[in-house]
Amino acid sequence: MPANKSLLVLPGDGIGPEVMGQVRRVVDWMDKRRAVSFDVTEDLVGGAAIDVHGIPVTDATVEKAMNVDAVLLGAVGGPKWDNLDFSKKPERGLLRLRKDLQLYANLRPALCFEALVEASTLKPEIVSGLDIMIVRELTGGVYFGEPRGIETLPNGERRGVNTQVYTTSEIRRVAAVAFELARKRGNRVTSCEKANVMESGVLWREEVQKLHDESFGDVELSHMYADNAAMQLVRNPKQFDVIVTDNLFGDILSDEASMLTGSLGMLPSASLGDVDETGRRKALYEPVHGSAPDIAGSGKANPIATILSLAMALRYSFDLADDADLVEEAVKKVLAKGIRTADIQAPGSTVVSTGQMGDALLAELEAMAA
Repeated sequence: MPANKSLLVLPGDGIGPEVMGQVRRVVDWMDKRRAVSFDVTEDLVGGAAIDVHGIPVTDATVEKAMNVDAVLLGAVGGPKWDNLDFSKKPERGLLRLRKDLQLYANLRPALCFEALVEASTLKPEIVSGLDIMIVRELTGGVYFGEPRGIETLPNGERRGVNTQVYTTSEIRRVAAVAFELARKRGNRVTSCEKANVMESGVLWREEVQKLHDESFGDVELSHMYADNAAMQLVRNPKQFDVIVTDNLFGDILSDEASMLTGSLGMLPSASLGDVDETGRRKALYEPVHGSAPDIAGSGKANPIATILSLAMALRYSFDLADDADLVEEAVKKVLAKGIRTADIQAPGSTVVSTGQMGDALLAELEAMAA
């Protein structure tokens, strides 16, 4: 593999810079010990960009993101910027990156580490061995549909409008990602919508089924209403392998699935676009957790989700599966030793700071690479 793959780091707000600092340590370790070099650049997004530039992401930052192999983001937002107009809030920077890079497939794994089974609010036998991948359509649906807005009606009442809209191509391309992932996992896809009450759901079900019949007949496909899927995730989550769904339902179901594992601080995500003519696939990787401004600067943040986001980048953007496995195995070993940040502490565990968790992970990487 050619050296010096390009990586744009956007630490963002709150705990973002702290957890990203530990990721940079892993990147530096790989440069020295794995003969894998990255050209790393850093820029601003979210509230950090608002403070400097007055907007949540600049054209120049978006241009950088368009021209690197992968983007790694910390987290955005916080109460400091709560009173800004909706169009100027920190989260709009992330939404613009997703839209401009056409990152239409959001991959959200829900993996329960054996050492953290007791941290889940569900019974151990329900979550032990849990390994689900949720593929959420990310650039269409109700979050982007037009018309949208708030209007005052002639009678003085106010009305809020959002439009749920999907096209054949939008549905088929995200479904294809789900089918391809399933082939490398348990070979099962569950497609979720509300075809019983929504025309967009009828179209979603029909188009996913057509694509399956045309190109992915070897993959087991089932359809499920999204509300039933929400119930099944807490009733019997291990029935699922890959779930594919739209933007709104994907937002809800992936957050629900994440809590089966015990902590949002443990979960990474990837947002992928199409492969271009050079073979590059635009991609953004980020932890599922938010910016947690209440603990920012205290050294309590859990860096594991962001480090696992780097592992996803190694796997999906750089074709470095062995290196991704190494990082994931280091996480498992650290957790098995009872080393915890405060958010995942348990009786008898050793509670460590953000930096100390980084130390422990690097020590495990070093031991495995020796």
